Amino acid sequence: MKVLYLDCFSGISGDMALGALIDAGLPLDDLKRALGSLAVSGFEVSAERVLRAGVSATKFTVREHSSHSAPTPLSTHAPTHDHHHDHPHHSLSEIFALIDKSALSQTGRDRAKAMFQRLGEVEAAIHQMPVEKVHLHEVGALDSIIDIVGTVFALEWVGADRVVCSPLNVGGGTVKSAHGTFPVPAPATVKLLGSAPIYAGTVQHELVTPTGALIASSYAGSFGPIPSMTVERVGYGAGERDHADRPNLLRVLIGRATEDAASERVTMVECEIDDMNPQIFGVVMDRLYAAGALEVFYVPVQMKKNRPGTLLTVIVAPERRPQIADVIFRETTTIGLRYYDVNRECLDREMATVDTPLGAVRFKISSRDGCVMNAVPEFEDCAALAAANNLSVKEVQALAVHAYGTSERRRDRRS
Repeated sequence: MKVLYLDCFSGISGDMALGALIDAGLPLDDLKRALGSLAVSGFEVSAERVLRAGVSATKFTVREHSSHSAPTPLSTHAPTHDHHHDHPHHSLSEIFALIDKSALSQTGRDRAKAMFQRLGEVEAAIHQMPVEKVHLHEVGALDSIIDIVGTVFALEWVGADRVVCSPLNVGGGTVKSAHGTFPVPAPATVKLLGSAPIYAGTVQHELVTPTGALIASSYAGSFGPIPSMTVERVGYGAGERDHADRPNLLRVLIGRATEDAASERVTMVECEIDDMNPQIFGVVMDRLYAAGALEVFYVPVQMKKNRPGTLLTVIVAPERRPQIADVIFRETTTIGLRYYDVNRECLDREMATVDTPLGAVRFKISSRDGCVMNAVPEFEDCAALAAANNLSVKEVQALAVHAYGTSERRRDRRS
């Protein structure tokens, strides 16, 4: 099982998360392509090597071009900065429109929207106003939208089966926002962190921003010390300031679980539905995946009074069951559900890119004890190449499988 650990010993922000994941191997060009038209004319994203208390790290930055000057960094949500922006803020509907212009997968778009919806609901509750009237001052500027959408893509790229987060160092002192000066952590940050464990260190600045709180609480299935794992990748994402006595960094550890690695505990959530518009089932599936479901599937069943119905089954990490239950009760007509824990055994999984005569195709590779069991070309890549070259998808799939086999034979000869 692939595990990602967020080590928030100096807090977390959106640009720190992206910096750490780029440092761990995420190609910047892939990130730019995923952002799509979010990287609108007049803006650019970059990553550069920096030192924080003598430790090498990656600093992710969104820059604004000026016709009269060189590119300058936007006020990013790095820790220890004020929340005030001189750039336009956006409503939820405006942010959703920007997300739809990105090149995220549909699941990624739904997840990003669900994160912003949650943020909007938090802001609406704090300020006692309808959610549709909320303008997201704290993370509504384009740089922060890029941080969140980019992180959604980056974590899809990692493909972790489990995300664990350390207790979060929130810092101390006060922070300025669009609504005034508040003690750290700010009101929105506290709400977004929920039940996550936090503590105040010696640094008297904001270390966990609303963007960082949103990312950590949305993705972490559990909080605590580093789990038993073998580390394959390490990434350091730099914050804005450089403290002499402690590195202003977010560290990510990516690797494989070593404790009971062949089996993991998951929760099965089920209910039968026989009185819902069938058009809604597709929306329900998308929102369940956005809420953290591992698998969602429907099975036709016969219910009482011999009525046809649908059995909804969701597989989810035990820690995410409450969020899944909320989605089911909110989005479907069921009045009850059941759940139980089971063991699940999975093959090791990774993504690899294979060059074909038509272009690059990503492969989902599954293995056990180092032996490849399955290698499947990504359907969306094959479909895009088929459309671009006036071929059927199955022709491109066959071509990709042949290219994969050829590359494996070459690798075997070299070894």
